[in-house]
Amino acid sequence: MQLPSLDMPSFPPGWVWLVGAGPGDPGLLTLHAVNALNQADAVIYDALVGEEILRCAPQGAVLEYAGKRGGKPSPKQRDISLRLIELARQGKRVLRLKGGDPFVFGRGAEEALALREAGIPFRVIPGISAGIGGLAYAGIPLTHRDTNSCVTFLTGHNASGEVPESLDWEAMVRASPVLVIYMAIKHLDRLVAKLRHAGLSDERPAALVSHATLPGMRVLTTTLGRAADDARAAGIEPPALFVIGEVVALRAAIGAGDPSAQPSPASCLATG
Repeated sequence: MQLPSLDMPSFPPGWVWLVGAGPGDPGLLTLHAVNALNQADAVIYDALVGEEILRCAPQGAVLEYAGKRGGKPSPKQRDISLRLIELARQGKRVLRLKGGDPFVFGRGAEEALALREAGIPFRVIPGISAGIGGLAYAGIPLTHRDTNSCVTFLTGHNASGEVPESLDWEAMVRASPVLVIYMAIKHLDRLVAKLRHAGLSDERPAALVSHATLPGMRVLTTTLGRAADDARAAGIEPPALFVIGEVVALRAAIGAGDPSAQPSPASCLATG
């Protein structure tokens, strides 16, 4: 489908575009992301970018996997950044395609700094973060006027793969009625223990959302105290979000949409 009324930017040779692919459902790609895919000469993509999205790249474009998954062999960040620089210096239109948003618990900022240091021109195209889009698909609102006026996003592990120890957990729990933890499964027991120690009640509503926005999405509603045991019993697998707060209880009334209503794998929006 053509969108001739939209004046979309051209992708100059020798540039790198750092693009967010959203949480997984191809329909959540932004038009800027599709436009970038339509023009790219090389796509360096993450583990959470599906085949349907990659089909938007032109025939003949270089597709290189650069995904990082916890506990599995992964390319080093330095090597990924050097590859982006190398391809750009070859005069290619280089698309670094990252799940969610490039600057939300990804390494987009590290890559941007490496490109700046190397003198490579780049552009950042935001994407829908899983903590927003994924919870919406699960029927869990981030905010409601009767429950909360702020939200805190945090990651379940730091650069070394461990639970962040530098956080002031007590202050965070006091200040934020809703917590959304990315990459939570690996250290779920320790995360629960820290939140309980920081003052959260075992009965605080909680949910785990696995494979958010995709056909295999699973939503487990529970409480903070039962979360780890319930997740093991249900076989919840990463990638998964862990959300804690009264907004989780609203899911029973709101319900969840159907993430299986996806476009045909053969189709891709064209922006030219």
